[in-house]
Amino acid sequence: MAWTNSSSTRYRLWRDPERGIIAGVCAGIADYLGVEPIVVRLIAVLGLIFFFPPTLAAYVILAVVLRPKPPALYASRDEEAFWRGVNTAPADTLQALKRKFRDLEERLGQMETQVASGDFELHRKFRDLGR
Repeated sequence: MAWTNSSSTRYRLWRDPERGIIAGVCAGIADYLGVEPIVVRLIAVLGLIFFFPPTLAAYVILAVVLRPKPPALYASRDEEAFWRGVNTAPADTLQALKRKFRDLEERLGQMETQVASGDFELHRKFRDLGR
């Protein structure tokens, strides 16, 4: 089965066997929630101590039901960080994107101003003389 990199598959709850200790359930939950796996593992251990049968049953069911996280879910660490931000703090991610596009628009405006000026053609002709 081929995995697509659509945004709907990124938000899924996966098992993460690469970062997991037993089946990767706690690591997958931690990845989904955007917390460190040790936090989820500590909660799982406390659940095993105080509520052994339901916690064990939930872990086994999740280990069987959840699919493993595809290795190529994200193209890069930056993409993974972006989608994690979208999942955990969408307003902050949107503001960061707005800032980035505003900065790009300013840079593009500066480039347009420079290219449209008469000095640009003069500098280009001097540069071509040196070749």
